Amino acid sequence: MSDERLATTDLSVGYRRRAVLSGIDVTLRAGELTCLVGANGIGKSTLMRTLARAQPRLTGRIELRGRPIADLSPRELAAELAIVLTDRVAAGQLLGYDLVALGRAPYTGWFGRLDDADRRTIERALDTTGAGHLAGRPVTELSDGERQRLMIARALAQQPSVLLLDEPTAFLDLAARLELVELLRSLTHEHGLAVLMSTHDVEHMLRHADSLWLITPERELISGAPEEIGLAGHLRRLLHDAATFDPRTGTFTWDTGQAATARVTAPPGCPADLLSWTVHAVERAGYRVSERGAEVDAERDAERDAEVDVDVTVEVRASGGWRVGPHRLDSVTALVARLRDGG
Repeated sequence: MSDERLATTDLSVGYRRRAVLSGIDVTLRAGELTCLVGANGIGKSTLMRTLARAQPRLTGRIELRGRPIADLSPRELAAELAIVLTDRVAAGQLLGYDLVALGRAPYTGWFGRLDDADRRTIERALDTTGAGHLAGRPVTELSDGERQRLMIARALAQQPSVLLLDEPTAFLDLAARLELVELLRSLTHEHGLAVLMSTHDVEHMLRHADSLWLITPERELISGAPEEIGLAGHLRRLLHDAATFDPRTGTFTWDTGQAATARVTAPPGCPADLLSWTVHAVERAGYRVSERGAEVDAERDAERDAEVDVDVTVEVRASGGWRVGPHRLDSVTALVARLRDGG
């Protein structure tokens, strides 16, 4: 297909004669954000480095735009594929602009002289990543999130068709993580790159990834749309069946095997955020929650059956073998306390 950027056939990766992953047949396509997920030490970074030719493959084939990656010169490879690793770069006294300019090395030769076209490419990379304000600052003074933006800008300065990122959110705070994901979505959907990133933030990336590569505990690599993989039950295997994956909400929940039924409701006009946070509180109090329109059904770990209604004013009522209410509670904290002590 014309949109295929990187593809593997029966690929095995590992060290010397010991394969970490085998039989890998996957494809990266233009305009897609693909996430690689799996347990620590299972081979994600090994696969990333092998795809970038930073370490040799054991067997099989890797093609970059239809050409065997082994046949490309270092300069040809750098012009098509860029990789951003978790390792901190020893930037010395480099300014942000200088760090990004290193991405032009495949085009500037031994002397590293930048012409006007190179400078325009660097400026474009800084602008695309929202890192223009970092160009004049020493890299050593930047936060992890700011450094990560510059590293991605440096990769973009190579003008690649494929971008690989190994755990790019590992050391970022929440705001920086969200900004990075939005940047990666822009690079794929608006700029047409094929992007592969490894991550442990499965629940978050399920909302944003176009494709998922999942390495199971048995070291089998499964690829497909996140929804397909979730519905097939593969995501639960990440936790060795310790949790239940809810494909409707894209979240993991824990099932202890005991339950009493409950119901959370809201009147017409209830703000969606108020209902959602109330449901979250009920779930945190020990319930498994599934939403159905304006009503939310829940199951609580308990020996007694119960039915609980929570309206927009956080009023709790109950019927059955125990009661919580009718009480008008002033806060979600009071609601959770009432639910936990059973009335």
